Amino acid sequence: MTTPTTHRPRRRGPLGRLLAVSLVVGVAAALPVAPAGAQTAEWDGPLLPPSYGEVLNPFAVAAIRDGVPASFEENARGLWGPAGDFYDEPPVDDSMPMGHLLKSEPFEVIFNGIKPAGVRAWRTMYVTEDVLGDRVVSTGIILLPDDGRDDSTRPVVAYQETNDSAGARCHPSSQWSGGAFADASAIFAVGPLLQMLGEGAAVVISDIGNDADPGVHGVFAGRYAGMALLNGLRAAYAVPGPGLNPQNKVGLFGVAGGGVGAAFALEYQPWYAPELNIRATMVEALAANQRNFLDFADGHLGSGFVLATLVGLEAQYPELRLDEKLTPAGRALADVFRDSCQVPFYFATPFVPQGVLFTDGTRPAHRPEFQDVFRENTLGLNNPGNDPGLRPPGRVLVSSCVADDSFMVVTPAEDSRELVRSYRAQGVDVRYHGLNCGNDVLITDPYRWATELFGMHTVSWLMEEIR
Repeated sequence: MTTPTTHRPRRRGPLGRLLAVSLVVGVAAALPVAPAGAQTAEWDGPLLPPSYGEVLNPFAVAAIRDGVPASFEENARGLWGPAGDFYDEPPVDDSMPMGHLLKSEPFEVIFNGIKPAGVRAWRTMYVTEDVLGDRVVSTGIILLPDDGRDDSTRPVVAYQETNDSAGARCHPSSQWSGGAFADASAIFAVGPLLQMLGEGAAVVISDIGNDADPGVHGVFAGRYAGMALLNGLRAAYAVPGPGLNPQNKVGLFGVAGGGVGAAFALEYQPWYAPELNIRATMVEALAANQRNFLDFADGHLGSGFVLATLVGLEAQYPELRLDEKLTPAGRALADVFRDSCQVPFYFATPFVPQGVLFTDGTRPAHRPEFQDVFRENTLGLNNPGNDPGLRPPGRVLVSSCVADDSFMVVTPAEDSRELVRSYRAQGVDVRYHGLNCGNDVLITDPYRWATELFGMHTVSWLMEEIR
């Protein structure tokens, strides 16, 4: 077995009330396709919308019913107070393995001013690596239901949120401890988390870097995000409080930007973290081809995410040298993105053609000097020889809108299908699930439409695979 040739051979090594329930939920009928070359039988059954009881399960009902509002002081501390000593980084040296746990501590969950009942939580800080292979620090969280179950028997979901913020204190550690109020990625995560925790799973989430680091966060660098998720999972097994069992099954889950990190983690697991027992992966609406995503989103509703993506990439790929290419207005907007959470700023520039932000008018997707970085962050290229030793493990479910016919679509549907074809060529047990995301569904069946958007229609499948 050889390491993937498309990996940067390391310029040194890889790299509310819980109210949103009312926002979430529903799904199109499945469009099952038999996985050519798959190693197991065709998967049974369609993917159906979760029932109300699946979402408002006993855990979720108790979490909402018995939850209490956070105090003014708690909210103020989360929103405006100092990050705390936990985020001070200890020295890291080359003797520390990837995923080495540097510190952990329990914390009380506060989500948008509410303290849900029955949730136990820990912060983690651990060693991971950047795209150059240099050891760096990331933080993350672990969430468990307080349901009386022996924690050593729990399956684990490594969940990469749609964590697209380049600024500090915008990430899951802040979102679930009283900060980053109303961040979209946390709101999108509420429904799936209620389902996962209701099924008794432990959920591990990475911040993709140190949440409190004042520098620009490279969340859009798929390789960096994938490494952070895998190493966060490694570190979670060393946290003394939860006592998670590394022999238990693991599922990867990610939607949109989170799907990119989860998919890179999947592709890297065979050679980077083969000890992790990953049995199933669900990714949805992900930017499988970064160049195509930037080209597709440019000038449309998600146009602000084009420059935001470049800002996040530059944190890991300084050779992009954005400020040298941007107009004064472009530099000013990039500076806002570098220092902010995605809400509301990324959504404030819809339909702006991104070429107008560059001095030469060239659209970002078409800039020759950016293409190597785009290719390095494109999925499905990490096993060009279809080496069985590098084949992504377990069952893989890729879901996307079947057509580019919704105002919420920001990634080309065909790119998800192309990723499936790449995985099939490697012999991966993969299934594609196409969704009807049309605006008529939003009008006539908003429950189903929201489930598709947040990936909730897939959670019962994932849990069935790993329980």
